[in-house]
Amino acid sequence: MTYRLFSWELSYFSGKVRAYLRYKERMGALPGGFEDILATQELQTGLLLPATGSVAVPQVQASDGTWVQDSSEIIDFIESRHNAISVVPNAAEAPRQALASYLVELLADEWMVVPGFWERWHYSLHDVEPNHFDYNAMQWGSVGAAGAPGKDRLAAGAFIFEEIFGISEARTNPRGTYAALVQLGCTEETEQAWWASMENLLGLFDAHFGAHDFLLGGLPSLGDFGLFGPLYAHLYRDATSGFMLRTQHPIVTEWVERTNGDNVSARTYDQRLYSLSEDGELVGRPATSDGGQWLTGDEVPDTLEAIIAVFFEEMWPMLKSTMEKTAAFISSDAHEPGGELPGKTFSADLPWYEHQSGEGALTHDFEIGGIQARRMVTPCQIWMLQRLATVLDDVMASETGRVSVTAWLDQFPKGSELLGLNDRLADCRVRKEGARLFSLR
Repeated sequence: MTYRLFSWELSYFSGKVRAYLRYKERMGALPGGFEDILATQELQTGLLLPATGSVAVPQVQASDGTWVQDSSEIIDFIESRHNAISVVPNAAEAPRQALASYLVELLADEWMVVPGFWERWHYSLHDVEPNHFDYNAMQWGSVGAAGAPGKDRLAAGAFIFEEIFGISEARTNPRGTYAALVQLGCTEETEQAWWASMENLLGLFDAHFGAHDFLLGGLPSLGDFGLFGPLYAHLYRDATSGFMLRTQHPIVTEWVERTNGDNVSARTYDQRLYSLSEDGELVGRPATSDGGQWLTGDEVPDTLEAIIAVFFEEMWPMLKSTMEKTAAFISSDAHEPGGELPGKTFSADLPWYEHQSGEGALTHDFEIGGIQARRMVTPCQIWMLQRLATVLDDVMASETGRVSVTAWLDQFPKGSELLGLNDRLADCRVRKEGARLFSLR
């Protein structure tokens, strides 16, 4: 079976899916492989939009005509069809590792996205140094003017930045991505706190990947591919942050290349290192740490637990508020039972703009780096939490899993609150149809 991935190299979530599909293919777990197709404007409007109602990338088309849109849903879909070399630990055998992998994916998808996007667009502002405006314009022009000469692609990217994103007045009249950052709570007052959060995480990644090649040992998992979103397209490829990552975080840089399936001095998942036997013959062994396997005994290293602690300290309070605010909105007169809800992470949807901006019903207070601020509520996080709740149900299904996970969560401040996730979701559950979300009430 062959899959078509419609993606952009510059795209946060395209990188996540591409690295995952590449892993499945190279490990022999994706019969027929996949083709990576640049989602040009022609394909977005002429193919993707009619098929799924969305031009967002990534999107995957299976050979039977099935379309899937949304990185997490794509991975769920592929795993359900091709479960050999699974990227998710078995909940019955490794409940802590299974839960840890989903928690890291959620942190990467819905929290790290803010400093990741800020880095790209802040260093594209004309009065900021160092500056990567031209690099960023070139990568956008390579999508917006695909196939055109290089000078025309560069000009097309600069045109997009001015006409669509209003880059010259980003601080005074934010539009496009700049408006989205404000709606996500990243303003002049909070942007350095967001970046401090990212720098803290990079330090924790250094510590972990200095000991283990992937989150759970010697093979990547769902959490690794989640982290690949912000760390590849934005921090690794973008010019300013890419220099910082390579010079200040070479261990994380090597993890990015390894997770991308690149040959990092023979240090990626399907490679071997060789020694010579007494007879001068090559003797191979797994190239990655921990014997080229996930850690045994459901071990979650201390260095990974430090990363998960950031989830509970920084992100979990916001997610609790998201559930409360979404439940209140669904039960209000502003919403029809079973009606549509905002579906994006990046910006306030026009039909709900009044609710998702200012002091609207779908906005809430949050804290970053000790600074109190306000941001929009994004109901797609409810869908992500529902996936997490399903995993939590699976790991708690046995007495062994229940005892193990309960004790593990107790070590994190507010960690035990996760055990009540289903109760918190009771009044705000959603159903997903492609890129669209609808309430279940």
